[in-house]
Amino acid sequence: MGAEIQSSLPANAILIAGPTAVGKSEVALLLAEKLGGEIISVDSMQVYRGLDIGTAKPESSEQARVPHHLIDILDVTESFNAATFVRLATAAVNDIVRRAKTPILCGGTGLYFQALLGGLGQAPRPDPVLRAELEGSPSDQLLEELAVRDPTTHASIDRANRRRLVRAVEVIRLTGKPFSSMRSDWSQAGSSNRRFLLTRASNDLQRRIDIRVDAMFQKGLVTETGQMLASGLEKNRSASQALGYRQVIEHLAGQRSLDQTIELVRVRTRQFAKRQLTWFRKHGHWNSIKLEQSDSAERVVERIRG
Repeated sequence: MGAEIQSSLPANAILIAGPTAVGKSEVALLLAEKLGGEIISVDSMQVYRGLDIGTAKPESSEQARVPHHLIDILDVTESFNAATFVRLATAAVNDIVRRAKTPILCGGTGLYFQALLGGLGQAPRPDPVLRAELEGSPSDQLLEELAVRDPTTHASIDRANRRRLVRAVEVIRLTGKPFSSMRSDWSQAGSSNRRFLLTRASNDLQRRIDIRVDAMFQKGLVTETGQMLASGLEKNRSASQALGYRQVIEHLAGQRSLDQTIELVRVRTRQFAKRQLTWFRKHGHWNSIKLEQSDSAERVVERIRG
């Protein structure tokens, strides 16, 4: 069994979470400038060099304004998981605090936030042979096995998150125990008045998502995806299945037109944002801030600062 990995965040750490396109990055950037803070990215894909447009990675000018951590730290062929995130994020937090700065953790990968706050539990290390077998199995088959062997996880797992599904069945087969029994009790992660969940009205968020997706394609998402394929993107199952990249890979393979691809990415992003919001509302203790369409980043920062 792997030892439990858990982090204890300092009292001055600020967490900013929320669905994609809600406006987290702009708020975190301004907040960091006002507080003398540094930003730690809580994003499973921004760690990869070259995955820039599709991950809405902060521009170089933004990274020049405020130091950012856990961005562009891996080649696209390398693996990254929650345990690695906890280790690197904890080191970054400690370094920031040591320099008398404020750590601001910002992103939308709920699992990473909760792993940092509540630990990773006692799950075993991945088994390469079993993992390859499970990755080759249809999702419906894995869900059937999960329903029989771990109804609790089956009832709550994100069915669109195939990586999580594979891991759940892998743990069950390796241990003979339910995946749900291996995880830390995240409900006991505690509450903090420095954890903020940004939300918007659904129609406002949908509008922002559509604008973002269109901008990504205008900036060259198709070209970027082609370049990353040449760099080995498809060798990394998680990265190649990432929202936006997966659909463009299918477009480049001739599965659908560009217009159809753009619309599909819009739809998938809306669905993803809904799942993110559901996750954050179910896990952990967050202070929810609903942003109005007219709200500026400055106004949101004022609310966070109290």
